[in-house]
Amino acid sequence: MGEKVANEEVDKLSESLNDLFTNASTMIKGELQGTNNLLELLEKMNTRVAEEYKGFGDVASGLRVFVEQLKEKNGNFDEYVQQIEAMEQQLTEFEAVVSVLDKHVSLLESKVHSAYQHSPS
Repeated sequence: MGEKVANEEVDKLSESLNDLFTNASTMIKGELQGTNNLLELLEKMNTRVAEEYKGFGDVASGLRVFVEQLKEKNGNFDEYVQQIEAMEQQLTEFEAVVSVLDKHVSLLESKVHSAYQHSPS
């Protein structure tokens, strides 16, 4: 009878250990699945961040092209500005020549007018 009790206790111990290992295995599987889910989430987040950065890269590339175009246009405008400044300089010089000519014409007019007044009729 003692042997039967001992066998029952061994069976109970074996069953308890089996339950313990089963529960531990289930718990570890659950933790591994949770870790796996977390890794999948991180992978999706990394992919999303990579897509966002790619979008930023595309925007930056577009901005770089836009800035290059602005520089090119600015260079063209500089050429026009130089031409306008040269024209303004020529206009200033022309105005000075016209002013001198105007003075000479006025002087000649006054001489001619004076000559007509002093000439015998």
